[in-house]
Parts: sequence; C-alpha cells; structure tokens
Amino acid sequence: MNQNKSKWEELFLSYAPVLEGQALQEAIDKILEKEYEQCNTVEVKKALHGMIDLTTLAGADTETKVAALVHSVNDFEGTDESVPSVAAICVYPNFVPTVLETLTAEGVRVACVSGAFPASQSFAEVKVAEVSLAARAGAHEIDIVLNLGRFLEGDYTEAGDEIFELKSAAREAHLKAILETGALQEPERIRRASILALVSGADFLKTSTGKEYPGASLEAAYIMCSVIREFYKKTGEKRGIKFSGGIKTSTDAVRYYCIVKDVLGQEWLTPELMRIGASSLVANLQKDIL
Repeated sequence: MNQNKSKWEELFLSYAPVLEGQALQEAIDKILEKEYEQCNTVEVKKALHGMIDLTTLAGADTETKVAALVHSVNDFEGTDESVPSVAAICVYPNFVPTVLETLTAEGVRVACVSGAFPASQSFAEVKVAEVSLAARAGAHEIDIVLNLGRFLEGDYTEAGDEIFELKSAAREAHLKAILETGALQEPERIRRASILALVSGADFLKTSTGKEYPGASLEAAYIMCSVIREFYKKTGEKRGIKFSGGIKTSTDAVRYYCIVKDVLGQEWLTPELMRIGASSLVANLQKDIL
C-alpha cells in the first residue's frame, strides 16, 4: 500500500463503522416510526418547499424553457406569505446568465451542475475550467460529481485532490459533491466517499445526478448524514446535505426530513444545510399545502 493510500485508510478508520444490512434498515425504520407522524404536517411541507433546488437538466433545455421555469418561481412569490420560495434554481452552467437575468424572487439562489456532469469523465483541466466559468458567470452554488473512476480504483488522493481543485475554482460559490450513491451501492463505499468529499472541501454532500444510476435512498441518506454529524463533531464545521434523484411526492420528502432531523438535528433543517433536488416535487408540495 502506498503512503498516500495508507493515509486515507487511516482517516477512514478514524470514523465510526458503517451500519449495513438489517442493522441499517432497522435504524431507518426506528427513525420513521418515531418521527414521521409528527413531521407529516403542513408546516413541515412548507419548510420543505423552501429547501428545494428546482431543477431542469435536459438535453433539450433552451433559454425559453429555462426562463419559463424561472418565471414560475417569480409568479409564486407572495402567493402565500407562509410558504417560502424554493431555495435555488439549478440548471446547466450555460443557462446561469438566463436565470440571473430573469429571476426576481427574493432569496432564491442560482445553482448549476458543472465539472463534466453527469459522469465526471473528462480531463481534470476541463472540469476546473468549466467550474471556474460557472463561478464567473455568477452561479451561487455549483454541483460537481465525484470522480468515480478514481474512487472505485482506490485512488483516493486523486479523487480528493480533484474536489479540492474544483472547490478552489468555485471561488465564493458553494460546492456540492455528488457521490452517485446508486453507483457506489455498498454502504462502506458511501461512507468512504462521504468522508473523502468532506475532508476535500465540499460544502454539501449530494446523493445522485439522477441520470444513469438509481437516485436517492434512505439508506444512503442515513449514512451520509451520519458522516456529516461525525465530521462536525471532529471539526466544528457544518456541512450540508442534498437529496436528489426520484424524490417526487410529499411523503418521500418528509421521510428524508425525518432522517436529517434525527441524525443531524433541528439546526440542519434549513435551506442553508438541507436541500432536495427536484422538479415535480414542487407542484406536489404546493397541492398538499395550498
């Protein structure tokens, strides 16, 4: 084992072992049994509405389509003062100027995917350049993808260094590291990827791209939140969590809310630290709320 890999192995060992199999499922079931009924309220659904990254990431996206999405957010503002606007609008990086020019709703951030999204398969220099351009265009938040090729080969130094470089290229923008948990599959891999991304400077952990592999799961959510909690205890630094991929109903959203509440605590239940990447969820929440 080379010295760099040995250092990463020591770091991984310094964190609590991951729950797997039946133990993991029982931990999740216990949380939902305790929390779901009291969290399945209109007030919680209103809060969840304000945690959404309203997203369009289609190959057929156009300036007209993106502007229409932004107008839907503008038009909703003030409809009900008790329901906050979505947290952010997330698009491909070339549409960041369109969102900025169209957006009038207060407090809504502009997010984009970047860094050879969704596969992260390109030259590191290309990824850095793309993230830098996204930041220069005015993106407040940038979602990048863990280099799965490096990570799965056990080349943790390269995978971590890449996140560090992309964080630097993002400048003042928050960097969300997508772990693609549906590809990682194994709880231990998800645990290690979470540790690696946080140590390398990611401001948020994010489950999935929603493009090629299975999306968010409660199992991945529990593991990622557990690592964020331990990272906070070790460093005093709070990092955020974003769930994306297949979350469409209010019931789905409330379940993830329960996981965050139980594992990380009430102070994480804000748009600054919890997000859900979705499109149809907005309409479903509004239907349940209004």
